[in-house]
Amino acid sequence: MYPTLLDAMTTRADARFRAAEQTGAVLFVTVLTAIASQISVPLPFTPVPFTLQPMVVLLGAAALGSRLGMASQVLYLALGIAGLPVFAASPLLPQGAARLLGPTGGYLMSYPFAAFAAGWLAERGFDRRYLTSVAAMACGLAVVFAGGLSWLALASQPPRGLASAFAAGVAPFMVADLMKLLVAAAVMPAVWTVTGKDAR
Repeated sequence: MYPTLLDAMTTRADARFRAAEQTGAVLFVTVLTAIASQISVPLPFTPVPFTLQPMVVLLGAAALGSRLGMASQVLYLALGIAGLPVFAASPLLPQGAARLLGPTGGYLMSYPFAAFAAGWLAERGFDRRYLTSVAAMACGLAVVFAGGLSWLALASQPPRGLASAFAAGVAPFMVADLMKLLVAAAVMPAVWTVTGKDAR
């Protein structure tokens, strides 16, 4: 098991300070996720907007690790369910718990699992080199797409068939998300190099 970036950058001497640093890091990634949700571009041919959230989810998880990365996204969803305006602004989709029942609910509910997957791979050193970082991010993004596609096909109202769900919820985003992924995957190896913390 490799230390995460958070492990490498925080102190270890006092358990209380360690817990405070971890809590602060989780809150920071939660806030970044909420900010990224506001950078949202509605698309006329799909109810799913284009946002920067998935890349923030995956990068945050790579820095925090599986457990804390997942916690940051559970907290994000909890804030949204409580009614805080942390979900992407939309003239059609409500804030609050009802958002999870709408067409984008599957994507949102997949974030903790995508974060866990990316963080788990980071704990095994996948965030240290570019190609393995791409692989870790791709695994996390696949979880997001799988959650969104499944929800659109089976649980949204009205339910869509698999082909219709893919056309509305995956196909429009594949090229753009792949480009974002290729850029985002370079961040963690660069940070490890710049900080000189990659001592394994």
